[in-house]
Amino acid sequence: MIIAVDAMGSDHAPQVEVEGALKFVEENKNVEIVLVGDSKKISEYLNFPHERIKIIHTSETIGSDEEPLKAIKTKKTSSMVMALKEVSEKRADAFVTAGNTGAALAGGLFILGRIKGIERPALSPIFPGEKGEFIMLDIGATSDGKAKYLEQYALLGSAYAETRGINNPRVGLLNIGVEETKGDELRKEAYELLQNNKNINFIGNVEARDIFKGYADVIVTDGFSGNVALKVIEGTAGFVMQVLKTNLLSSLKSKILTFLLKKELKGMKKSLDYRETGGSLLIGVNAPLIKAHGSSNSYAFYNALKLSKTVCENNLIEKIKEKLEN
Repeated sequence: MIIAVDAMGSDHAPQVEVEGALKFVEENKNVEIVLVGDSKKISEYLNFPHERIKIIHTSETIGSDEEPLKAIKTKKTSSMVMALKEVSEKRADAFVTAGNTGAALAGGLFILGRIKGIERPALSPIFPGEKGEFIMLDIGATSDGKAKYLEQYALLGSAYAETRGINNPRVGLLNIGVEETKGDELRKEAYELLQNNKNINFIGNVEARDIFKGYADVIVTDGFSGNVALKVIEGTAGFVMQVLKTNLLSSLKSKILTFLLKKELKGMKKSLDYRETGGSLLIGVNAPLIKAHGSSNSYAFYNALKLSKTVCENNLIEKIKEKLEN
């Protein structure tokens, strides 16, 4: 297995990408990494030859503030485009980047191509829940939602959940109430499509406050609402941890309690930390594309690589194609 990496994408590139890759290949002996980027800068952190890490040099990059489609079309020798072409031209099996999100999505569409029958790919992170993990999509790939897109997301998410060991995954529609008549026209139309599709195990609407309760294995929404939900989740998690830290260190008594609960608190922090999942799969394109957070550290990027390996090993793309054909 070969994973192509945009080595110049993150806020702290290429250090994060190189350190994450080194940790990953050390633990995964059957995987090779192709780092695409400025070889001089990469060599500052990879200062010795590695038999399973290859460097493809380019000095061109796509900045976080550049117009995505224009950048993909005009910057043919950028680290992102060249890494994507390693996958599209079958020299690599998966692509990972912490770079410009819009450019990664445009590259996925125009370089990797959409799966037949899918009009809009979706970003689909995995979250921990009270009764196990769940997948939510879309969280920002497409802001102009249509009911048929949400129906396609349900099929994509179901296939993804099945490859992660969830049989007959339950699909919920993110809405402002559980009643069938709740929501705007998009939600009402999507509800009807999901309810009438026999290939989807649709359980109805799910309110935002209930997404972690385990009612659904897959939660579908439009990209705008999904991105808002994601940012609220991230912000709330950070706030909760800060409040805990402030209060647990406010007195000698609470400090003693903190020491006694050190293991449990670490577990809680880990479950709330985005770095543990590493990134989101852009589901609906013809090859695995993992979008890592721009502010990722090396551990988060390592986990993004880990996710790409899991997607490849589970043969997710082919299973999605089979599900859509059936």
